[in-house]
Amino acid sequence: MTTMSTTVNIGKKPAPVTLSDAAATKVAELLSQEEGAAQLALRVAVKPGGCSGYSYEMFFDSEVMDDDVVREFGTVKVVVDAASAELLTGSTLDYSDGLQGAGFNISNPNATRTCGCGSSFS
Repeated sequence: MTTMSTTVNIGKKPAPVTLSDAAATKVAELLSQEEGAAQLALRVAVKPGGCSGYSYEMFFDSEVMDDDVVREFGTVKVVVDAASAELLTGSTLDYSDGLQGAGFNISNPNATRTCGCGSSFS
């Protein structure tokens, strides 16, 4: 897995999540299919719930709050709320497409336990 080296830091906080080249390419492709894509960012969040305590959420969002951490990976803007940033710091979002299926995966060094579905952690 490789990560993009064209990160633009906006603000002073460290990037809570880094996108691999494959993830940035796929997100850019998905964004290009959305109406009003120029105003959209990928929001990555952590919410209470799931079988291990927390679950990941990813969706396109047009709103950026004052305390959000914003980073750019090529043409993709990634937005993380302050509370989620604490739980995601050092994480990498990757995308793979293979025989077992296609999808995004978050590798989070802060997770002490994950479930079989891969979208829940504690």
